[in-house]
Amino acid sequence: MNTFDLKIVACNGIFYEGPATILVFPMEDGEMAIQAHHEQMMTMTSIGTVRFKTPDNTTHIGIVSDGILTVKKNRADLIVYSAEKPEDIDEFRAQAAAERAREQLSHKQSRIEYNISMASLARAMARLSGKDKYVR
Repeated sequence: MNTFDLKIVACNGIFYEGPATILVFPMEDGEMAIQAHHEQMMTMTSIGTVRFKTPDNTTHIGIVSDGILTVKKNRADLIVYSAEKPEDIDEFRAQAAAERAREQLSHKQSRIEYNISMASLARAMARLSGKDKYVR
């Protein structure tokens, strides 16, 4: 089975490091997947869900913030601000963050403050969506 080395790094540590057979990650206009021996590339990723399979055919899920993905020499490095397993997400905290972001958006803000508030809301909504979708 063809594999590649995958490393997913967040601010609080390494989310995953090891072999993978496929990585599906969010982009601005949908999702993109890479497999072993993918062409060299560098791209921005969006807030959303990362899925990857390990050689034992286990699918792993992560809810991630936006970041950068580099692929080179059969290795993929995904660097994001945050990465969480759906079962580790604190639903109450995510809901509170969404409410705070909505409250900030209801006030007049500069363009930078507006973009920060929108990003905060997107992260909170991705966390809540991931929790609902993958944790039963």
